[in-house]
Amino acid sequence: MFNLFGKGKRTSNFAPPRAPGETIRDEDAAYLRQWVQGRAFVEGFVEPETLVNEMSVVLVDEAGNYTRRRIGGPKGIDAVGKLLGIPLFDVEDTGYPDRMRKKIEQERILRKRAEQRERRAKFERGENPYE
Repeated sequence: MFNLFGKGKRTSNFAPPRAPGETIRDEDAAYLRQWVQGRAFVEGFVEPETLVNEMSVVLVDEAGNYTRRRIGGPKGIDAVGKLLGIPLFDVEDTGYPDRMRKKIEQERILRKRAEQRERRAKFERGENPYE
């Protein structure tokens, strides 16, 4: 009932999903290459894998715009570095850049303002603003 001494201990065979060869998929590599073109000061931030998500990379440009793609596994880090020629950082060590966090906050504020304008317009028309 309590299994005090670990007899019959079960081990989990669950592993996080990974790309074939534990490296970046072709479609993700093509998207990242296209995203970097024409942008200045792009940096990459490697996110660790979890039980649910593969290892991924977040690319951030100078304006705080960002994109996230899977890179498969540890071999994908080298592949992204060679492919894009940008500096890569471990997000657990450095965190995300302030410009990315500011951009996310700015977008959130603008989205809330737009929702408030919509509700106000509905109210002024005599409609229920929360439907």
